[in-house]
Amino acid sequence: MKIEKLTENKIRIIIKPEDIKDKDLDLHTIMTKTAESQGLLLEILNKAKQEIGFDTDGCRLLVEAYSSLEDTFVFTVTKYHVENEESNYSQFRRIVKVKRKTFTDDSDNYIYRFDNFDAFCNFCELLEKNKPIYTKGLIGLSSLYLLNNNYFLVLKHVNNTHKNNKKFHSYISEFSKPINYSEVFENKLKEYGKIIMKKNAISTGIKYFCK
Repeated sequence: MKIEKLTENKIRIIIKPEDIKDKDLDLHTIMTKTAESQGLLLEILNKAKQEIGFDTDGCRLLVEAYSSLEDTFVFTVTKYHVENEESNYSQFRRIVKVKRKTFTDDSDNYIYRFDNFDAFCNFCELLEKNKPIYTKGLIGLSSLYLLNNNYFLVLKHVNNTHKNNKKFHSYISEFSKPINYSEVFENKLKEYGKIIMKKNAISTGIKYFCK
């Protein structure tokens, strides 16, 4: 099991089958809201508090689970501070939302929507920290557009056979939402949106906007 701090309010947890082999759980059952699965999550959060100082006391939590490579699951936990609310087990179960996302490689063109520019920069910072994930052989063209106060990253000619392909899409899904790709929507971005980075948006973001 690996716990990584993405931001002050978000962590990533990577769980492999061997990490839970002694808990009578599998990666399917931990996706359900059973007492055992919620207990495991509480155990992980306590570990995150001790190891990296990620304190969730008095916070609402959003837990998202992504199918990753083989039997590995990647969880992201985002905390939202709430005043005058105590954290206990029943409240934890009530406020946690679990989303399962899977990645398919039916196309080599993709569009991801970021809520703001900071989210795009945070994604670039994550790639900078994990340099083997992003290579020239993975993404052919990346362009960033601004439309209706959202930022859209268009990825063209993605090498779906690249060894880091699924991990790359898992990482980007932590900061953005996938949009069904179509030439019509891409043309809409070109016509009505503002081009922010035309050709090499990811490498430009890494170069100029990573801390």
